[in-house]
Amino acid sequence: MAEIHVVVLAAGKGTRMKSALPKVLHHVAGIPMIDYVLGALAPLGAATTTLVVGYMADMVRDALGHRPGLRFVVQEPQLGTGHALLQAEPVLAGRHGTLLLVAGDVPLLTAATLQQLICRHHQTKAAATVLTAHLDQPFGYGRIVRRDGGIAHIVEERDATPAEREIREVNAAVYAFDLDPLFPSVRSIASENAQREYYLPDLVGIYRRRGLPVETATVERADEIRGINSRAELAEVTCIVRQRKNQELMAAGVTIEDPAATYIDRDVEVGADTVIHPGVFLEGRTKIGAGCEIHAGVRIVDSELGDRVMVRNFCVITGARIAEGAVVGPFTHVRPESDIREGAHVGNFVELKKTTLGPGSKANHLTYLGDATVGERVNVGAGTITCNYDGERKHRTVIEDGAFIGSDTQLIAPVRVGRGAYVAAGSSITKDVPPGALAVARGKQKNKEGWVERKKRRS
Repeated sequence: MAEIHVVVLAAGKGTRMKSALPKVLHHVAGIPMIDYVLGALAPLGAATTTLVVGYMADMVRDALGHRPGLRFVVQEPQLGTGHALLQAEPVLAGRHGTLLLVAGDVPLLTAATLQQLICRHHQTKAAATVLTAHLDQPFGYGRIVRRDGGIAHIVEERDATPAEREIREVNAAVYAFDLDPLFPSVRSIASENAQREYYLPDLVGIYRRRGLPVETATVERADEIRGINSRAELAEVTCIVRQRKNQELMAAGVTIEDPAATYIDRDVEVGADTVIHPGVFLEGRTKIGAGCEIHAGVRIVDSELGDRVMVRNFCVITGARIAEGAVVGPFTHVRPESDIREGAHVGNFVELKKTTLGPGSKANHLTYLGDATVGERVNVGAGTITCNYDGERKHRTVIEDGAFIGSDTQLIAPVRVGRGAYVAAGSSITKDVPPGALAVARGKQKNKEGWVERKKRRS
């Protein structure tokens, strides 16, 4: 098998996206679209992978530079796909084998289809092999013009005659080339077209005239070649990816009550017998255990939930861990680096930030716990606040096992409430509370008899 080299075209701005963000970095189900393409290429084991960048090149490099072995070349200005490929010539100088050329905006493309294209290319000993598809609505795609059954040339939509626009076989803009004749041929491409650009599909006609064999391979699922050039197309492809994800999860034993109203990112994991209600967003690298129930209006991002966790309506959970048997919500905000332990309860309008809530502990109402460590079987009363910020630095609050925090308490960090201690409702705690003690820190109540009647007489 000849060496495989990959070039990915990712230089375009994507004018119809109307965005300052490079097109290939727009997300499809939580992942930049270029990541899907690179993921499909990975199983091929290419000797080299080169990304042609242009618009906002530094941003694309920063987003993808962590990938080992990925090379970058810059196309500036952007003068078409033929010109883009030429920018990779220095990287591939002296190389032999097969070049696989792929656009960076086709996130539905699969490794199986790419492998099929390469196998076809090698079996037929072609100089170039073009991936094609049959579309009922081919608008916007280059048409495959055949003669005597073989491919004669490719004509772009804007340059096609009315008869050519009726052709339903289209160019998928994915190619396999023998490297030896490639770059000398690319340099002979002319820009005599509506866009005054150097079209890579013109290579088909050039190869034919030079007697070099050109073949085609047809993709079975036409959706695979769907490029993204607008926000509408981005939404359509994202919908396809999400519905496939939902189907995959349901086949694995997850109940999704309304797949059309459930939004699950590609890399999310969900255990069997979990029930997901409508309007749920599971994003990033979230992992949900088995037997959980996620109620409507919940958003969970980059978090891990153990088995049998209940998340009630309208919660936001980000960068957190929730252990098995815990109950969260409704209307709870769990912020990054929070850790809710086994069987703990966090309820209505409670916010946690960088807080560990120990096994069996409860904070059920109107409470803020920030930069706190809460032990086992602690009861945190309604309206409790850990005052963790002094205007310059954050400080921690520690509440030990079995403590009871009365309603409307302010714990002014740094402070520690000892094991089994009680804090009276309405207290502002500024000093450590010893284990087993009762802390009361509030003004003494005074009742003025007859005050209301005297006030009425004065008015």
